[in-house]
Amino acid sequence: MRALVVVDYQNDFVDGSLGGPDAVAIEGAVCARMSEYLGAGDAVFVTMDTHGPDYPDTREGVMLPVSHCVRGTDGWMLHGRVGEIASRGGCTVIEKNTFGCSLLLRELAPFDSIELCGVATNVCVLANAVIARTANPQARIVVRRDCVASYDRDLGEKALDVMASLQVEVL
Repeated sequence: MRALVVVDYQNDFVDGSLGGPDAVAIEGAVCARMSEYLGAGDAVFVTMDTHGPDYPDTREGVMLPVSHCVRGTDGWMLHGRVGEIASRGGCTVIEKNTFGCSLLLRELAPFDSIELCGVATNVCVLANAVIARTANPQARIVVRRDCVASYDRDLGEKALDVMASLQVEVL
């Protein structure tokens, strides 16, 4: 059994307040992975970073004073074709209010293979790779370089190195 986790591919992280050209560039590759998994009948989970209007007063808001992914705003919506694919059905969309998605601890337990893609490599992708490893220590966990992006390329590369040290296959 396989699962794909699409991490936070939302407007604010792609071409919005925390986005950039690297995040825009991976859209086709992420969509291809989603289509492959859905076509094979595999599970696809899509996480959505979700904040409220009180974001500036949260710990994250103090440490990262850039408002983003506020529920109901355009920036919170899934981006482009990823949003279109997710809206067709077959994907489990999960809102989360922090870097890692604790609901994935339960959801990923039965899978033999777990692949992660999305943004940002050095924050939410890394956090959810650790959750995937924790949820299922025996699973094959994969991250493809062409399916992840970060607002900081150097930190993204370092995060891939850290994931590899956690026995995540970086392809």
